[in-house]
Amino acid sequence: MPVIAVIGAGPGLGLSIAKRFGREGFAVGLVSRTQQHLDTLTATLTAAGIQAAGFAADATDPAALGGAVEQIAARFGPIDVLSFSPSAPDNADLRPVGITDVTLAAVQPQLEFYLGGGLAAAQQVLPAMTERGAGTILFTTGGTSADPGMMPAFGNIAIGAGALRTYALSLHAAVAEHGVHVAHIPLSVWIGRGGPETQPDTIAEHYWTVYTSAEGAEHPYAAL
Repeated sequence: MPVIAVIGAGPGLGLSIAKRFGREGFAVGLVSRTQQHLDTLTATLTAAGIQAAGFAADATDPAALGGAVEQIAARFGPIDVLSFSPSAPDNADLRPVGITDVTLAAVQPQLEFYLGGGLAAAQQVLPAMTERGAGTILFTTGGTSADPGMMPAFGNIAIGAGALRTYALSLHAAVAEHGVHVAHIPLSVWIGRGGPETQPDTIAEHYWTVYTSAEGAEHPYAAL
């Protein structure tokens, strides 16, 4: 049974990605900050006939996040797909700062959240993927990572997410020859706020397409 690890498992996009892959026979390992929250999501997936389990870890804690990914592999077996799409907690360190007011202190938490978390998760699965010659890593950020000028009020977020984008594109170039597909998915959409194209289940179809096509380093998604 193939395995997907969903980092940033929430009731929106994370759950929809889990359901989409689960319908195709994937076992699902969920990671988010609170175990109680994960237990609810796991119960939803189990009721749909999907094998799933949750492992609590904070994306701002690379050691804990790496440990959670390791636990998923121990529970279900080698991870075939890693989806990194964390949702930022509501704390002062991660709140938006406009680009004209941004400081290194305002950028550092964003780097730790996006780049630190992405590095920790990816480095946990890359050795096994490259050894097998197969695997997929999907990194998600907001649209400002690819187009920083679209929302200057989110300056610190754009820099942090942009760092993860750079890592994703560079990693794609480095590991494609080993059979590992790394893709960056910038979302230029407010999830759930609009028509069908903004709904999590619709967006999750984009992830499935990126996975099955296994081509290209960047796959933007925007509401029409």
